[in-house]
Amino acid sequence: MVKVVIAPDSFKECMTAQEAATAIEKGFQQVFEKDIVIDKIPMADGGEGTTQSLADALNGKIYTTEVTGPMGQKVMASYAVSGDKETAIMEMAEASGLSLVPAEERNPLTASTYGTGELIKAALDHNVSKIIIGIGGSATNDGGAGMIKALGGKLLDHKDNEIEEGGAALKELSRLDLEGLDPRLKHVNITVACDVTNPLTGPKGASAVYGPQKGATGEMVEELDEALKNFGMILETSTGKPVSDIPGAGAAGGLGAGLLACLQAELESGVTIALQETSFHDRVKDADLVITGEGKIDSQTIYGKTPIGVAQAAKKHGCYVVALCGKLEHGYEPVLERGIDAAFSLVPGPVSLDDAMKHGKHYLEDLSRNIAAIIKLQM
Repeated sequence: MVKVVIAPDSFKECMTAQEAATAIEKGFQQVFEKDIVIDKIPMADGGEGTTQSLADALNGKIYTTEVTGPMGQKVMASYAVSGDKETAIMEMAEASGLSLVPAEERNPLTASTYGTGELIKAALDHNVSKIIIGIGGSATNDGGAGMIKALGGKLLDHKDNEIEEGGAALKELSRLDLEGLDPRLKHVNITVACDVTNPLTGPKGASAVYGPQKGATGEMVEELDEALKNFGMILETSTGKPVSDIPGAGAAGGLGAGLLACLQAELESGVTIALQETSFHDRVKDADLVITGEGKIDSQTIYGKTPIGVAQAAKKHGCYVVALCGKLEHGYEPVLERGIDAAFSLVPGPVSLDDAMKHGKHYLEDLSRNIAAIIKLQM
């Protein structure tokens, strides 16, 4: 009897992690039939697809609610609650993401994380004890100020008036009043899926590194950076927590800093969270083979991506690891030194991108069947 753990990330815009795991499972079952034990563990690294992947892995349910988008528009945002009702999973990009704003309308001076706070409030209505938030892909540079407002906090200027929404307004901030924060937050542990190490400000900070992709000009970057410096000082004065220089404080336009200081959140790598939440180590310890993968494997995969996180965890239990992907890009070889024993592209030959996306599940199933056949020959 062979035990195979199937733990892929999503194949972006082609398959969810659950759909990819099912396609791989079908391929292996065609060869091994009843002589196999398969454990499917949909994975994620904190980016797009994290909510769906962890919802699938934790037998959760997806909910959708109306929140305030980054530029003040109303948007529909989704989050999940685990099957045991203990954990909520969400991505800030659902409420405050760059994809919600057309390129010509992007303006980090005024973009707000207010909708992210509304999404957290919606999760609190389920009486969960833990919230997992992925914070990639933001349109904002407000340090989480909008989120704090939505949760009941007040950001006040020197006249005790509430400041406006957006990153630029933070230069007017004089005092932070957290007395009105939703009291339910005291009973919830918040874990932030964060795979960047940027501090809040400076040349490697939120404004300088990520501001331009959100529509910031050079002049705006300087203005935003100064505003976040003020925000960081006020955070420390109001909460006693010097978070500005903590790696990850600058994530999502400084949202990392706001979460750390005001909501007592903890920052962790996305794949580490997924491994913990799915009890991966317990489920893989008696496996013979682990199959992982995602849409593309390249030279950047070694930097916190799902296949490497899965592979390194599996290697602690002596498992062989095979990675499958839509595109195996030149320069991928470093993954073979990080726990992956073999990597394959599911595309059978020269095909168009449309064809690869349309038939991705079929190609993945075929590739998995062939891999299973090779394994069976060695038995």
